Amino acid sequence: MLACSPLTTPDVLVIGAGPAALTIAAALCERGLRVEALAAGEPDAPWTNTYGIWADEVEGLGLAHLLAHRWSDTISWFGNGGPGDAGPIRHGRDYGLFDKAALQAHWLGAGERAGLRWHRGQAASIHHDAGSSVVTTAAAEALPARLVVDATGHEPVFVQRPADGPIAGQAAYGIVGRFAAPPIAPGQFVFMDYRADHLEEQERRVEPPTFLYAMDLGEGRFFVEETSLALAPPVPFPVLRNRLHRRLAHRGAPVLELEHEEFCLFPMNPPLPDLSQRVVGFGGAAGMVHPASGYLVGGLLRRAPDLATAIASALDGGLGGDALARAAWQGLWPADRRWNHAFFRFGLEKLMRFDEARLRHHFATFFALPPEQWFGFLTNTLTPRQLLAAMVRLYGLAPWDVRWGLMALPGREPQLLARMLARG
Repeated sequence: MLACSPLTTPDVLVIGAGPAALTIAAALCERGLRVEALAAGEPDAPWTNTYGIWADEVEGLGLAHLLAHRWSDTISWFGNGGPGDAGPIRHGRDYGLFDKAALQAHWLGAGERAGLRWHRGQAASIHHDAGSSVVTTAAAEALPARLVVDATGHEPVFVQRPADGPIAGQAAYGIVGRFAAPPIAPGQFVFMDYRADHLEEQERRVEPPTFLYAMDLGEGRFFVEETSLALAPPVPFPVLRNRLHRRLAHRGAPVLELEHEEFCLFPMNPPLPDLSQRVVGFGGAAGMVHPASGYLVGGLLRRAPDLATAIASALDGGLGGDALARAAWQGLWPADRRWNHAFFRFGLEKLMRFDEARLRHHFATFFALPPEQWFGFLTNTLTPRQLLAAMVRLYGLAPWDVRWGLMALPGREPQLLARMLARG
């Protein structure tokens, strides 16, 4: 492996120190590029959020050893919680929770072994010339590079997005702790529990649906999280907290010991960035959150090699400036991925309009699809043709309330559909 050298102008300057920044910096170094990185704080500062992933994704990447927990008993509930509830759907697929410290150390170690050089400071401005860019920090340090990759998250420092209406946010409030009784079955992972029998009928009819995402962490500890799929504006944290505690009380499992609270909010459906701009994004800065499922880390792991290869190839070919950035953007967002992204945005717009009963019916149908279809949808590993085939099958299996919801085109849906078709 070639080492990143601090003695020459770097090929790439990566801005950020979260999962996206560390993933792409390591992938670029693995290709022998000269890479430097800029972090506002210490790059080894602990991450606060939890990162779940389907085990098949990390198995395929050889990273299963970075999981802190792994569950084979994986289920979802889409009944109404009342008499005659059909019970849980069993997914038959393992789910894992990353060891955050191990995941961070894995990427930091890869960069360190390759000689990755870190700078500390807040990126303040950027200047482009024909063949390179210079980022200036708030402390007036000038950092040149042939290409700048902005991996600073959902509110990026330099990457520009077009204005495209309200942005829906997925909001979640979670607790790690001990409970009066197990809030879920021991040894179990609950992907989505849409039962709402702890709410009043009026709440279920007129207020936004939310679901439980939960996992047994062992030794009497559980992580439970009340989550809203997406909404604009997002469901407020106090509402989610209230619903979670009511859900737990209804199940006879109030909190006895609170170890950690998690507040999670991120945009689900922003438009893609301007793919002609000189600064290239990665992660949330590049709109890589799956608009229909909220997943990101699996996409980072799969797509960092694509972007790194595109950049390395363009540099080997002598490209610079605008041409280099265009090649990088094309490597990250080729036509098939752009089409899938447009399709997912269109689909999320529909789901945000579904009431609680229709949403339960939709997801029960979705997980009745063949496993390769629902898994490929959630992980964004289907081709456009495969994605369409899965959705045609879903329509054929769905009850009529879901079919009518899928056929209706209120609000922004005609505009989003037109954009999707234009990319076909």
